[in-house]
This record gives sequence, C-alpha cells and structure tokens, in this order.
Amino acid sequence: MDTVHTTAALLPDPAELRAYLRALAVLDQAICRDPRFSRYSFSTTWGPGTEAALMDNGSGDDFSVLFTPAGVLVRGFDHESEMSPYATHDEQVWPGVIDEVPAALRPLLDDPAFVDEGLGAPRVTACLWWETGGSGWRTGSGIEFPSGSPDPDGSRHLFRLLTDRSPEAVRAHFEEDYGRPVPLHTVRRVLAGHPLTPEAARGLNPAALSDEALLRRIAADPEVETYLARDGEFDLTRTDPIESIALPVGLPVEPVAGCNAGGTHYLCGPAGSDRVRPVLYTDSEGQASLIGESLAEALTLAIVLHSWHDALAGFRPPALNADYLEDNPDHPEVRDRLLAALRLPPATEPEVLARLLTTAARTVPDGFLPSVEGEEDAAFEPMLRLPAE
Repeated sequence: MDTVHTTAALLPDPAELRAYLRALAVLDQAICRDPRFSRYSFSTTWGPGTEAALMDNGSGDDFSVLFTPAGVLVRGFDHESEMSPYATHDEQVWPGVIDEVPAALRPLLDDPAFVDEGLGAPRVTACLWWETGGSGWRTGSGIEFPSGSPDPDGSRHLFRLLTDRSPEAVRAHFEEDYGRPVPLHTVRRVLAGHPLTPEAARGLNPAALSDEALLRRIAADPEVETYLARDGEFDLTRTDPIESIALPVGLPVEPVAGCNAGGTHYLCGPAGSDRVRPVLYTDSEGQASLIGESLAEALTLAIVLHSWHDALAGFRPPALNADYLEDNPDHPEVRDRLLAALRLPPATEPEVLARLLTTAARTVPDGFLPSVEGEEDAAFEPMLRLPAE
C-alpha cells in the first residue's frame, strides 16, 4: 500500500521541490497546444509572500504545493478515493489527514480554490507539510487508511512525478498525455535549471512559436499589441521602411514591424510555416543588427529588455534598463504576463542579453549587414559596439 507516508519519504527538500515544479510547469506550458488546458502551472503571486505550484488533470484530481514564509503545504485530492469528503457521511476530511497541520499553515487549506461550493471542508485526501526551520516532511501520524486499496489516499498517482523526478519519467508522462514525441535532451536541460529558449520551446511544440501563430496572438491581445507598439518599439502597423534594403547573402527580407524612431524589423528568409527566420533591425541612422534568431526571440527581447539598443551600444547591467524599471516598477509582472500570453518561455534580463549579444555578433560575418537596395557603397554600419577592455 502506497500512502502519503510513502510520498513523504521520497519528496526532496522544499527548495529542490520548488525548482522542479517550476520546471514541470515550463515544460507543460510549452508542450500543450493550448496552455489553458495544461496540467501543471506555477504562480509567483498566489498571495502575499506565497507561491503556488498546481496540478489539475482535468478529471477531478488535483494537487497544490504552497510555498510560504512559514513553510510549505502539499494538498492532494483524489476524487475517487474513499477518503474524499464526498465519500464520507458527514462530508468532512478523513480523520487524521489535516489534524496535525501547523496553525501557521492551516488557513491555506481554506483558500476558496480548495473548497468547493456546498462542501463544508477542504477538498483534500492527502496532506504533507514542511515547517520553516524543520528537517523533513510531516504527515498526519494517526491516519487509519481504508483497507483493500493499493492507493487509498491517491498519493501514488497524484504525486508520481514528484516522487520519480527522473527526466525519463517526465518525458514518458508528457508523451503519454499529449500523444507525441518529447525531446529528452530538452527535458534534461529544463529540469537541470537551464532556461527554456524559444528554439527549445519550438522543438517541444513546433506550431506554437511559428511566425504566423505569434503574429495572430499579438493581434488578438490588445495589451500585448499596445505594449509592443509603445514600450517594445515593435509596432506591427509600421511596415513601410524608409528605404528598401538587400542582404549580402541574398536572402529575401520581409518588413514585419517598425518603431516611432523610424527603425524597421525584418524577417530574413523565405516565408513558410516550418521555417525559422532571424530578425534584423535597421535604424534611421544607417545602422543595423540581427537581434533574434527567430521572431520568438525578437519578441522576447522587446518584452524583457526595453533598453536593448543601449546594450548593443555597450551598456551593461546594472545601468542597463535601470531608468525604465524606475519608471515602470511593475515591469517584471507585466513581462511575465505578456510572455505567457504569447506562449513564449519565461526569460530574465541576463538570459536575453546574452542571446542578443551572441546573435548580434554574427550580423557581419554571416552576411546579414544590409545595404540600401540599388545603391553602391551604401552598406549600413553594425549597431553592436563591444565595451572597451
């Protein structure tokens, strides 16, 4: 018989569990064709000082892991369990499951998200906790589990990805859930704490980050469209460049957006749903640079690093983006919301800056520094300026 006691012995410490649950949410959001129906999610703003990792299998079973200053509370609910409040005569939580939950964590169970309307008790069949300063996971010590079931409180199937955290188990779960191959090397990297790049996300779900899909999402979301046009300097209505350009490599260019300062963003290469086209930016002063290996990367840059022009000019943290963040202190929340709306992977300033500099550095050697079409000796200057040693 597997019970919550078995789970308690197999869970990692809270810090490792938090990192792992964030990684599961990132993978699930990327793999699922519609993130509204993904099983795993992670909220950094569940409540004051509280983060929440959530799982809902869509069939009546769910769990939550709440990270608070007082400790961590794990709540699981198996709707078919004999231990469900719906299966008891008094519609109360099974004796012993939550009786010993510490007072500082007990109110978390009464969150409206975990109490169904008409039910006078939390929706829970399995519960674990780790108090801040503690040394291990605890559970109700006097639970009398119903006999005859190998999984009486649902712990085995609810927490199976929390007790077997191997990349192979995670890949098998997602392949079974979504019915298509999932690259093991990507799963390994994300579980190891590496950021999920747009390229890796495309490998998990090729259709999700196509140029066409991203442009449709921008047009369908007024907040995203407004932010990009104003703060992101990526206005989809400005597709008339000041002058036509040509690339040394001979690739076609397609104006996709512009900015108030007269700059233009181009997709480089022939169109096609299966093609990944790098993005070139030209300004009104005769300078140009690759800014993303794909439209997904360029949009991530526009959302995360408002001052990317300054980065190409040699500015580095902490000065980089500092003025914008001072004027817009809510930018981290806005950034995360916009990335999620476009189904772009979470990203931080250091990650995006590193990708920008790597991409910009290949503008000249790889033949992406444009010239004015039809004019001799009219090549643009590279925007990238490396800081002095």
